[in-house]
Amino acid sequence: MTPPLLTAEAVTKRFDHALALDAATLTIERAESVALVGESGAGKSTLLRCFNRLIEPEAGTVSVRGEDVRSVDPIQLRRSIGYVPQESGLLPHWSVLRNVSVVPWLAGNAQAERLGRDSLNLVGLDPDRFADRRPSELSGGQRQRAALARALAARPDIVLLDEPFGALDAITRADLQATFHRLQRELGLTAVLVTHDLREAFDLGDRVVVMRAGRVEQAAAPAQLLASPTTPYVAELLDRARMRDR
Repeated sequence: MTPPLLTAEAVTKRFDHALALDAATLTIERAESVALVGESGAGKSTLLRCFNRLIEPEAGTVSVRGEDVRSVDPIQLRRSIGYVPQESGLLPHWSVLRNVSVVPWLAGNAQAERLGRDSLNLVGLDPDRFADRRPSELSGGQRQRAALARALAARPDIVLLDEPFGALDAITRADLQATFHRLQRELGLTAVLVTHDLREAFDLGDRVVVMRAGRVEQAAAPAQLLASPTTPYVAELLDRARMRDR
């Protein structure tokens, strides 16, 4: 039996005296798109960053591709996983193409520039128009497309997205959500998406994981979550977002 691609088992993390993760447990299968939702401080981003070792938990086990991440070089692990932060993270003094090509370039891939150009095409940015621009010359939506292209350039099987669409206007956001959804399906990506937006989670996630106070409150397919919330908190969250009115 094939093990889950990503596993967090009883993961605990504190920042000073604040408990960010409280024995959080979650498994994610290959090619599955999972959305992490919950209020601010629920532990969504902290859990996400445990998978690429940007955060080291104090207790519990995090596994990627069946290996405990503590046994894997963190640099190599991060280069094998696409990562899209909220504010794009593009280096302002580099061209768009250099930003997008950075991971295969760091890995010594002689085809890094071609991979970067291909990746720009994947996300709808014509490399002939955008490759030589600086990030400051892009709109917010274009910067997030470039950030998604960078995450895909090394052709990872896993992509982590930390509220990547949150700062965009409604039309740009919907357009970029559609692009991501198409690419996740076409490329067979395993995707973990942090979002405050329940509607976004329902649209993009095969499963929606509701987090509260550092724990997983419920993890279920959108239809199952709507039909059978297992705790009063999940029911309240759905009602506040008017998800049952859809």
